[in-house]
Amino acid sequence: MSGAGAPKTEKIDGSGLNVVVIAGTWHEVISNGLIAGAERVLNDAGATHRVVRVPGSFELALAAQAAFAGGADAVVALGVIIRGGTPHFEYVAAATTDGLTRVALDAGKPVGFGVLTLDDEKQGLDRAGLEGSKEDKGAEAADAALRTALLTRELRG
Repeated sequence: MSGAGAPKTEKIDGSGLNVVVIAGTWHEVISNGLIAGAERVLNDAGATHRVVRVPGSFELALAAQAAFAGGADAVVALGVIIRGGTPHFEYVAAATTDGLTRVALDAGKPVGFGVLTLDDEKQGLDRAGLEGSKEDKGAEAADAALRTALLTRELRG
């Protein structure tokens, strides 16, 4: 499991941060688990946030760009891409990753990356933060977005 070696982090104060959680609608049980984990972290940190849904992972980058144009301090991008029998998986995974990276760099603001690229549904269920899951990638993505938003704010003075 990829969670080995994850850092132990202390509670974070995200008050004053405006975060948009953007999630794809594919694989509803997994995506809803990711959203729940992200919202739990954002609520615990006191960050202002809202959730918006997009059709799929490919649409995350454009929605993230719009969120930053609307004043978001950070975005948490959540999606589920499961490998199939065609090269579609590779194209969508690469475009999603590249698009979100570009949006973050162009905006100079963090995108917490919670896009799961999976071989099968079980891997997603193991990472979705659901009861019985081994990891909570939605929570991890939200935590990363908050910490990076605070760090970039501090570095810019």
